[in-house]
Amino acid sequence: MAREMQHNSMYLEQADLEGNENGGTHKNLDDDGRPKRTGTWVTASAHIITAVIGSGVLSLAWAIAQLGWVAGPVILTAFSFITFFTSTLLADSYRSPDPVTGKRNYTYMDAVRANLGGWKVHLCGLAQYVNLIGITIGYTITASISMVAVKRSNCFHKHGHHEKCNISNYPYMIIFACIQIILSQIPNFHKLSWLSILAALMSFSYSSIGLGLSLAKVAGGGHARTSLTGTKVGVDVTAAQKVWKAFQAIGDIAFAYAYSTVLIEIQDTIKSSPPENKAMKKASFVGILTTTLFYVLCGCVGYAAFGNDAPGNFLTGFGFYEPFWLIDFANVCIAVHLIGAYQVFSQPIFSFMERNCHQRWPENKVITREHAIYIPFYGVYYLNLFRLVWRTLYVIVTAVLAMIFPFFNDFLGLIGAASFWPLTVYFPVEMYIARSRIPKFSFTWSWLKIFTFACLVVSLAAAAGSIEGLVISLKAYKPFQSEQ
Repeated sequence: MAREMQHNSMYLEQADLEGNENGGTHKNLDDDGRPKRTGTWVTASAHIITAVIGSGVLSLAWAIAQLGWVAGPVILTAFSFITFFTSTLLADSYRSPDPVTGKRNYTYMDAVRANLGGWKVHLCGLAQYVNLIGITIGYTITASISMVAVKRSNCFHKHGHHEKCNISNYPYMIIFACIQIILSQIPNFHKLSWLSILAALMSFSYSSIGLGLSLAKVAGGGHARTSLTGTKVGVDVTAAQKVWKAFQAIGDIAFAYAYSTVLIEIQDTIKSSPPENKAMKKASFVGILTTTLFYVLCGCVGYAAFGNDAPGNFLTGFGFYEPFWLIDFANVCIAVHLIGAYQVFSQPIFSFMERNCHQRWPENKVITREHAIYIPFYGVYYLNLFRLVWRTLYVIVTAVLAMIFPFFNDFLGLIGAASFWPLTVYFPVEMYIARSRIPKFSFTWSWLKIFTFACLVVSLAAAAGSIEGLVISLKAYKPFQSEQ
C-alpha cells in the first residue's frame, strides 16, 4: 500500500483529508487548507523550555565566574529582556501583513520574505540553518559528555577521586546518533509535543538537582573564592585570558536564550483562536520567565558554591562527586532532554530540505511516495524512503562533526554569538520597522538602530572570545580523553 505526499512530510496528514471547494474551509482544516492546528500556549511553552533550558544552563556558573557578581547577573537579566522583546516582535511576523488576519508564514525565511524580501531572505536562511546545524552538533557533544559522566561517576565512586577515569566520548556520540536516527522519522513538528513535554520535565529535573547540590555545598560552609569582578588577573588568569573568557562567557549566556531560530515553526503549531501572536507572546513570557529564574539561581548559586574555580559544566565537569547515584540520574536527565531538544532544532532543517525537493521534483516517486507499515502498539506508519535516507544521513554527518569538534564551552559560545545578532535581534527589529512603516531618523527608528548596533558589538566580542577558546582547546586536545 502506498500513497502520494501532498506538499511535504511536515503536513502529511493533509493527504487523507478532503480538499477545499471554492475557498471554503473544511472543518478539519485551518484557513490555509492545512490540517487544523491544535497547539496552545502551554504546548508552545513546552517547546520553548525544551529549546531554551538546555546545556547552556550548566555553563552559567562558569560564565558568572568570568564576569563576577555585578556584570554576571546584569548581563544574564539583560539577555532575557532582549530575547523577550524581540520574540514579541517576531511573533507578530507569523502573519503578514496583518499579525492576526494576514497570510501565514510557515518558517522564519517566509516571514523575512514577506516583510523584507531581497537578499535578506538568503541571509536569514544561511544564518538560521547554519545555526540549527551548529546547535544539533552542540547537543550531540553535550549528550555524549553526560553519558560519559555517568560511567566516570561510577568509576570515581568505585576507585576513588584520584583516578583519571578517562573514557572516550565517541561510542556515546554513536549511541546518541542511533537514537536520533529513529526519532528523526517523526514526520513533523506537530508530532513532537509529547517529546518536548518529556524533555522539559527532564530539564527541570537536572537543573533542580544542580541547584540543590550547589545550595548544599554553600550551606556546608565551603569557602569558594568569589568577587564582584569574577576571576582575578594574576591569580586565576592573565589579563588577556580575562578579556577573552569574559567575551566567551557572554556568548554562553547568549546561547542559553537561543530559540528565535524555531519561534515561527513553534508558532505554526498553535491553533488560531485566540490569535496565534497573542498565544505565542504569552508562551514566550512564561518560557523566558521560567528559564531566567532557573538561570539566575543556577548561575549565582553555582558561582557561590565553586567560586572562581567553577567548572565549565558543573555536573559533567565533576564539581560534585557524591551522591554518585544522584549525579548519574541528573546526567541521564540531561541526555534525555537533549534527545528531545535535538529534534526541536532539527525538524525545521528536515522540513526545509523535503519541501524544496518535493517542489523541484514533484514526479519523483522516491520523494513523494509513502509506504504504509503496521507497527505494533503504534498503528500505521507511513514510511517515505527519501525522508528515511536524508534524515539518517543528516544525523550521521552531525555526529561525525561532533567527533571532530568536541569542545563544549567554546562551541556553545560560538553558536550563541553567531546566531544572537542576526536571528534574535536584527531580523525581528527590521521586520517590525518595515511592517510598521516607521520613518527614517524618527525617535523610534533611531533607538531601534542603536539597540541593533549595540547587540552587534556584543555578538562580535563574544564570537572573538569563543574563537580564541576554540584555538586554545584545539592545541591542547587529546582525542581519547573525555571532554570535561
